[in-house]
Amino acid sequence: MDFTFSEDQLLFQESVRDFLVNEVTAERIRASWMTDSGREDALWNQLAELGLTGMTVPEVHGGLGMTELDFVLLAQECGYVGLPEPLVHTVMVAVPLLNDMGGELAAQWLPKVASGEAKVIVGLEQNVLVEDAHVADLLLIQQGAKLYAAAPDQVNLRHNESVDPSRKLFTVELLDGASVVASGEQSAALTASTLNRGALGCAAQVLGLAQRMIDLSVQYTSERQQFGKPIGSFQAVKHHMANVAVRLEYAKAPTHRAAYAVAMDQDVAAHAVSHAKLVACEAANLAAKNSVQVHGAMGYTWEVDLHIFMKKAWALANTWGDAGFHKRRIGERIFVTDAVLGAGATFV
Repeated sequence: MDFTFSEDQLLFQESVRDFLVNEVTAERIRASWMTDSGREDALWNQLAELGLTGMTVPEVHGGLGMTELDFVLLAQECGYVGLPEPLVHTVMVAVPLLNDMGGELAAQWLPKVASGEAKVIVGLEQNVLVEDAHVADLLLIQQGAKLYAAAPDQVNLRHNESVDPSRKLFTVELLDGASVVASGEQSAALTASTLNRGALGCAAQVLGLAQRMIDLSVQYTSERQQFGKPIGSFQAVKHHMANVAVRLEYAKAPTHRAAYAVAMDQDVAAHAVSHAKLVACEAANLAAKNSVQVHGAMGYTWEVDLHIFMKKAWALANTWGDAGFHKRRIGERIFVTDAVLGAGATFV
């Protein structure tokens, strides 16, 4: 099986990377922290103009009709720049959920999402808090065995602080008027697939965050000098970053494998996603630890950009299932009598 990305996919990734690196700067992120919403309509409109908000929206609803496998590389780029806007949530969580639900709700909202006119935010009980609920035009909220659709005036929001200043978290209380859109087995199936897509989006983003922390550390160690030499020339410092680079490379394949499993709706999707999120977050945590180490005391300061990406990686590690949750899911697959394991079973 050829599991390499196509030339078109790689070229699209490169063009999106160039746009994001130029537009989503550390200065722009810091400026967004000073605003009430922490979000920029101008940036969201730019993302929509590039067609990114409609990537997974079916063509019949004005989108590009692509899959999670097409978007996973772009999600890495969103992580690389620490994008505050809910693009990954929209493309990998909200749109597929609406598409799976179908009916009038999907027909009404998918064209608006594709054009950038509307934002749809999903909240599952697994997360407790709902990110970006304050900018949602439509909220899809799980409560017990039911899934509700609610307009902004049908919910009560209470803000909660996050370790990452870019994340806006809220508890959501449903008020009168919120309607049940799925229940019972249908709700359970929708919730399970949504959880997988959310965790996959986290895994892809933390890969980008880990790469950004490596790049910032390499830049710093090439400029900072001791004993007349850049500290990056010292072997001990090289080892710190080499260890992160190796861990990061080993995390990419499981993440791309998980994207394939989700896009193809394979039975192993849940376990593939859990594997991806675990190894990606482990790589990002090591990147944060070693990056602070090579930065020295500067790594702890507010002025250095490192903390922007480090804090986001920490926050995402506990979103859409923490390490314990995903380890349990993997254990359910491998610790059984007739488990089919090994390299030959990768795509079984």
